[in-house]
Amino acid sequence: MTTMNNNDPLVGHLLDGRYEILRKLARGGMATVYLATDRRLTRTVAVKVMHDNLGSDQDFANRFDREARAAARLSHPNVVSVFDQGSDNGRPYMVMEYVEGSTLRNLISREAPMEPQRALDLLIPVVSAVAAAHEAGIIHRDLKPENVLISSRGQIKVADFGLARAVTAHTATANGMLIGTVSYIAPELVTHGHADTRCDVYALGVMLFEMLTGRKPHTGDTPIQVAYSHVHNEITLPSISAPAQWRDTRSAVPPYLDALVLAAAARQPADRPMDAKVLLDHLRQARDAIGHGVTDDPQLTSRMRETTLDEANQVTEMVPALGGAKAEVQRTATLRFTPSTPISPNHPGVADGMAYYDDVPQHPASPSAGPLQQRQARKRRRSGISLLVLILVAAVLGVGSWYLLSGQFTTTPDFTNQTKAQAEQLATKNGLQLAWNEDFSETVPVGQVIRTDPGTGDRVRRGGTVTAFLSKGPERYPVPSLAGRSPEDAANALEEAHLKAGKQIEVYDETIAIGTVVSGSIDAGKAVKPGTVVDINVSKGPAPVKIISYVDKPFTDAQAYFTSKGLVVQRAPEDKFDQKIAAGNVISSDPKSGSLARGETITFTVSKGPELAEVPNVYLMTVEDARRTLKRSGFKVAVVYASHIFNRVKFADPASGQMAPKGSTVTLHVG
Repeated sequence: MTTMNNNDPLVGHLLDGRYEILRKLARGGMATVYLATDRRLTRTVAVKVMHDNLGSDQDFANRFDREARAAARLSHPNVVSVFDQGSDNGRPYMVMEYVEGSTLRNLISREAPMEPQRALDLLIPVVSAVAAAHEAGIIHRDLKPENVLISSRGQIKVADFGLARAVTAHTATANGMLIGTVSYIAPELVTHGHADTRCDVYALGVMLFEMLTGRKPHTGDTPIQVAYSHVHNEITLPSISAPAQWRDTRSAVPPYLDALVLAAAARQPADRPMDAKVLLDHLRQARDAIGHGVTDDPQLTSRMRETTLDEANQVTEMVPALGGAKAEVQRTATLRFTPSTPISPNHPGVADGMAYYDDVPQHPASPSAGPLQQRQARKRRRSGISLLVLILVAAVLGVGSWYLLSGQFTTTPDFTNQTKAQAEQLATKNGLQLAWNEDFSETVPVGQVIRTDPGTGDRVRRGGTVTAFLSKGPERYPVPSLAGRSPEDAANALEEAHLKAGKQIEVYDETIAIGTVVSGSIDAGKAVKPGTVVDINVSKGPAPVKIISYVDKPFTDAQAYFTSKGLVVQRAPEDKFDQKIAAGNVISSDPKSGSLARGETITFTVSKGPELAEVPNVYLMTVEDARRTLKRSGFKVAVVYASHIFNRVKFADPASGQMAPKGSTVTLHVG
């Protein structure tokens, strides 16, 4: 898309009662993109509105709706987020994240041809986004540098996911038009209109070729010629088309990168990587090799031609076992009771009164036992009770300590990026309560959780309360109008708007009084981040009048011009003769050059024209006498001889007695 002016009926329109169209950003063959303000959420967005000739078709509108919903499901840091979609007066529209910055096209225009490392660093985020789309079942179909946005912070995002698919389906069935940028279109789209993930891979290969070489691989005088080249011609090696001075240096395109580009942009779909995920793996391997200074690797070159991922080449990680080593069985010592007298197996009570310890039957102390045995029994009972009490106390203390130190606590689950309903459900599942707050976020969509207090993984009391902060979207504030304020008032207004006053820059202004603010460096009303620095333009009055030369031009013209510029025009008290400048024209000005402030005076000396003198009478004088006489009167002399008989002046031209400019020539006719 190319940037457009704002002569558009939609500018100023409130789209669907919510999105205020501020200005036109760009226009393409299928849609127009506008900068807009979401009044409901107070944020700046980009709104893409379909052209009337496409949006009026209900079948297309339905396809557009489905594809917009599919694109909105893509959640990837390198994909332009889709916030909303709908229809306004029959015009389908899509609301997207506004990325302020430039495009990959601008970067290619400035930097290409690029060194391989630079090209791969720029393209890998793009391919990562396309790979995520392919996994979600979405084909872009219109990949090109213009659809790759680069924010002012250097973040790379791919735009227009889903839209190209809807438009292609519509136009292919409606009127046979070829949709897509012809410089990056896959051959199979030209020949039979069939598209799969390898169409996107082809476009990415062409983009990489252009980044490495500074030119497109397929060219022609017309789009048809370019399309013909896509179908019938293979691209050349980037290393051949790259700058000659790069060859045999670290900036040269290595053979394995040549192979990657040729595979991605192969004419036959079967020769290309099957999708962007495979291409991404190839790109990362190539970047790693370049980063390690590898100039050639035949095995890697062969791998770049593979169309699927080879599991043998994937980096695998050992997965640690969840359980530890089998615990050893500890055999505990058994307390034995040894009676003072032997016990026979036939002793009464063996069947029902025996106590078994470690598989050896032992007889308990009976009431009929002797005093020593009874005392031993009582001692054993007291010891057993004491031991039991100690065990119970230790258990109570252990459980109590566990509860006080950790048992009454759990850890805060991860609520990040969940909606309010999802977070409430997770909190209930973990036996927690939620308190709600709001905050701004540059990255988390509106209505989703940014963070919690306590944070994820931190300790929180069971049944306790966790404060969750919902995103209000990016924090933005409109720049206040500064025109007509004093610099101090302008600085205060910026501070109240959460912005910062920058430098005071003096500028000329025809209407604003000296010392009064003319404008800010950022247009009033534009939504910007808090803390943005806005310079203040302060009037230093009208610009001085530059002195231009009016020498040998009418004084009346000079007077009219400088009077209109606010200067006082004066004529010197006395006009002067000038042999070259006609009467009434300017001889000189004071000052001659430079500039004057309005209200100052410029003085002009005006010509009276050449000074006149009377031609003396030289009739019948000799040539020498006549010459001396005329020169004394200020004239130059020319002589024309009719004969040399008498050598006397017959007449002069101009004639004697006439007035002629001093310094002019008098011609003597001699006979």
